[in-house]
Amino acid sequence: MNIKQELERALGDPGLLRLNDVEIDPESIRAIMINEVVPEDPTQDFYGASGEMYLSTTIPLFQKAGLEVQSIGDILNMGVYITNAVKTPKCGYAVEKSAMEESLPWLEKELSLFPNLRVIMLMGDVAKKMVNQIVRKTTRRNVIPSGATYRLRATEFFFGHIRVMPSYIMTGGNILIEKSKVAMAAEDIATMAKIIAE
Repeated sequence: MNIKQELERALGDPGLLRLNDVEIDPESIRAIMINEVVPEDPTQDFYGASGEMYLSTTIPLFQKAGLEVQSIGDILNMGVYITNAVKTPKCGYAVEKSAMEESLPWLEKELSLFPNLRVIMLMGDVAKKMVNQIVRKTTRRNVIPSGATYRLRATEFFFGHIRVMPSYIMTGGNILIEKSKVAMAAEDIATMAKIIAE
């Protein structure tokens, strides 16, 4: 299944939204990692022509988690799909609320494509806010409560049978500077890998 084509078939013309143009066997995916926002340059995204910018921080996080990955293909082969919550680049420092609202139905549909999902990792506050909105439609409450991520990480949260894990942003120039967040994100990825290997 091509993710972009499937989402366009279900929801129509995405306009300026950027969707992952990647072929995936949806039944092989056991975990989804939701990053904050697409990069300004689409070739730098996880499945872009080079992917250099986003993968330059993501692959080291997997390696720090003890996972031998060298490419986005290796990550997919583990059963892990990575996507962005917001499908348009941010204009300033923060992601605009309108951009989140515009992308929300697309993210919701994207999550529904994977029947064997066991883990959703929320890589940053934008992903947490958007997944909480999706879950509230069904449960009328947030799956992840408000609070500092470093405190929330110790608690197990579920949406049905799917473990939902709050973690830290995995892309951007500052990620590798913040050593404690890198260590915690790597620990979370290791936990996710154990869950999907069971």
